[in-house]
Amino acid sequence: MRALHGLLCLGLGLSLSADPTSAQPAPRSILVESPVLTSGDAMPRVYTPDGQNLSPPLTWSNLPDGTREIAVLCSDFGAGNPPPWVHWIIYGIPATANGLPAGLPILAETAMPPELSGAIQGLNGWRRPYYRGPAPPAGTPHIYHFTVYALDQPLGLESGLDRDELLQAMEGHILGQGDLVPVYTRF
Repeated sequence: MRALHGLLCLGLGLSLSADPTSAQPAPRSILVESPVLTSGDAMPRVYTPDGQNLSPPLTWSNLPDGTREIAVLCSDFGAGNPPPWVHWIIYGIPATANGLPAGLPILAETAMPPELSGAIQGLNGWRRPYYRGPAPPAGTPHIYHFTVYALDQPLGLESGLDRDELLQAMEGHILGQGDLVPVYTRF
């Protein structure tokens, strides 16, 4: 358990943070929660390929004033070449949304729920536009950062962006961010 705690702490230090030399103020902290996920605790199998591979439900609060759009990334900083391995990208989320329901569509032709109208799922590490859950090597705990970003304007981004392209587009527009960081181990 001590090693897992060390992994979690190390992983938390790897999340995107404000550049201290930039003119933009540090992002405000957003509270990210889930009825099924808790930072530091095991992710239920239903949200992994070992189960139904459903995208998990997320909620957020404490958005900064002036939030006009939201983006969410799920990354594993202990995998990828180079890290992180991306499990999910969703952007263009209306600022009026207070979360994501479980089981968002994996087919592009399937409409998003009305409260997420305009949201786009970007390309994960498999170059697919949907959520794909954790499947680390057996016996190796991995931590997964579900990071929510509050943006100061609608970015009007096209579909098919990957993590680097999204982060570049968001540069200078992040008002706040928060993480939910569960763990998953396959046996």
